[in-house]
Amino acid sequence: MQTKDNTIVSYKDIFEKCYNFDDADKIKAMGIYPYFHPLQSAPGDEVLIDGHKCIMVGSNNYLGLVNHPKVKEAAAEAARKYGSGCTGSRFLNGTLDLHIELENRLAKFMKKEAALVFSTGFQTNLGTISTLVMKNDAVIIDRQDHACIVDGARLSYGKVYKFAHNDMNDLERVIDNVRNNNSRGGILIVVDGIFSMEGDIVDLPHLVEVAKEYGARVMVDDAHSIGVLGKTGAGTAEHFGLTDKVDITMGTFSKSFASLGGFIAADAKVIDYIKHTARSLIFSASIPPSNAAAVLAALDILESEPERRERLWKNARRMKKEFQNLGFNTGNSATPIVPIVVGDDLDAFAFWKELFDNGVFTNPVISPAVPPWQAMIRTSYTANHTDEQLDRVVQVIAKVGRAKGLIS
Repeated sequence: MQTKDNTIVSYKDIFEKCYNFDDADKIKAMGIYPYFHPLQSAPGDEVLIDGHKCIMVGSNNYLGLVNHPKVKEAAAEAARKYGSGCTGSRFLNGTLDLHIELENRLAKFMKKEAALVFSTGFQTNLGTISTLVMKNDAVIIDRQDHACIVDGARLSYGKVYKFAHNDMNDLERVIDNVRNNNSRGGILIVVDGIFSMEGDIVDLPHLVEVAKEYGARVMVDDAHSIGVLGKTGAGTAEHFGLTDKVDITMGTFSKSFASLGGFIAADAKVIDYIKHTARSLIFSASIPPSNAAAVLAALDILESEPERRERLWKNARRMKKEFQNLGFNTGNSATPIVPIVVGDDLDAFAFWKELFDNGVFTNPVISPAVPPWQAMIRTSYTANHTDEQLDRVVQVIAKVGRAKGLIS
């Protein structure tokens, strides 16, 4: 551009990166673009996508409640009573008695003093971590933690450290360095309970031992664990009998609870502090009444129908065994998330496309969601998948896997 004194100055356009971005276009041109395909049906175990009928093994509908009549009716009744939204944040005019009821129910279910509901799971971690970890504090995270944990740590005023995936010896090395070389500030260790791509479970018993030795607090993201792990479905801490050793448990409503939103459960004083300081809570509109009511109904079903969790695990164990017997690399999965490691990103996209064309919808996962050259097909299972559906999934994945040379 030309200034007042006729000097020519060249400025960088902040949109330049946008106009130069063509990664997605290249994949689309190859006919294997896997993202943003719209569903034309309810997101159950069989779906209609782009006019194409598929068995869905790519969702997080673990307990199969997204189409449950009681959940849908509870959501509809709440909308009729309270309207379609709250038009404000929890901090001001956006708190309903439904939100309070839900928080009380969640605290009791998680065996904690109190709970706090956020608008999304992402905002839950963002607000909680950035609020608790202040200047001179440290937050230590697993290298494979979810993006919202990473971003919450980045937003904090503390220093961020990472340890090798699920390696508690490396955690001890890192935390020892932090204590000896950093400061005497507080330390928060944040991990996923079930890692959302790999499907493995955190080594929580060893982690809490390390945390206790170094005076650190523990936060577990149970987005994929609640409804799945534990005697009552209360998550990773319950699974290991360590409920009183985990300081904060985070959960989402978009998986087993078949809704939208997130929450934390902890000591009442901790919840009260976060309630009055977390920016992602204070400056975001609260979840609509229909979402809160849906979670309450889902919680009722979770508590009264333990057989759903039993069916979920029956399906999960079957599929893990099927894929291993076929010769697929399923990593360290120990949950209803069963990945098939492919390696190359484009190979994963091509694998996904063949599965889709054969009526099986999965999720291709590439770096940075997984380490480079560890691209995978992420499959996940629900309590509602039938034996016939799973038979078909195994048949199709085996057929495509052989054609791609992943198995013989």
